[in-house]
Amino acid sequence: MDRQQVNVPADVPNELMDDYIDNFLAATAGTGCMNLFACDQKIEHLNDDFHDGGATIPLSSNNPGHLFEIGARTHAQGTLGVLAGQLGLIAQYARDHPDLPYLVKMNSKSHLIPTSVRDPVSQAMWGMEDVMDLASNGINVVGIGYTIYLGSRYEHEMLSEAAQLIRQAHQLGMLAVVWMYPRGSEVKDEKDPHLIAGAAGVAACIGADFAKVNYPRAFDGMSQAESLGVAVEAAGRTGIICSGGSSMDARSFLERLHAQVHTSGCRGAATGRNIHQKETEAAVRMTAACHAIICDGASVDEALSIFNGE
Repeated sequence: MDRQQVNVPADVPNELMDDYIDNFLAATAGTGCMNLFACDQKIEHLNDDFHDGGATIPLSSNNPGHLFEIGARTHAQGTLGVLAGQLGLIAQYARDHPDLPYLVKMNSKSHLIPTSVRDPVSQAMWGMEDVMDLASNGINVVGIGYTIYLGSRYEHEMLSEAAQLIRQAHQLGMLAVVWMYPRGSEVKDEKDPHLIAGAAGVAACIGADFAKVNYPRAFDGMSQAESLGVAVEAAGRTGIICSGGSSMDARSFLERLHAQVHTSGCRGAATGRNIHQKETEAAVRMTAACHAIICDGASVDEALSIFNGE
């Protein structure tokens, strides 16, 4: 992707346009498409995704250093876009890997309070000055992330906070990625394709550069991938990246990813469990396989060969 092809939002100061382009190209491995390694689940899912006594999850996954080892290995190979995690988690490990592109997740919540008890709310734990402190110490922070629960009775608070953080990130020449999840007592179907498309449009309206959404169920008369394509169109210049979802076998996961990118038109994916719930070598190969589909136009069989080390 040429620098001239990068769309620079008008709220990025003229003198920081080059910084924004540098961060955009770093986050997308120079392609405009994002292979995001989601490492924010230690708050979101607690230890559910990291330890089951070795039954299906490698024991190495329990140590958060595993995430950064995967990130460092894949960055060295040029197959990682960004590693997304909370500021505190990044701060603990980033001096060991300062050049790895980081996306600082500004808010997070656990799953301990169910929607039946209270509508979800997740507000920022840090401000942009904290992000800049990290960057000023030589850590390669390229942007921020924020989760919004659209349809929660607290949606206005999250939308307002996210919009201000996006504005502030752009003012500093950084990217902003939002996690857009319809969720709350009034949301009857979180995978409703019309609702997912609406959420994608909201992401565009608050100025996000990329928006992570869940894979919707299908519209009547359309495939699931075609239905996600409606959300991609609704997002306009905001790139849609699809959730990696629960862990599944490699072929099924890569087939789904291929459809999301090459049928839906997604500009990437945010993958957590399907990468980090593997031993390091397999996790590195899976990240490379994702990169091949997202950024290089590889087929499912080509990507599977990469994962299998063939």
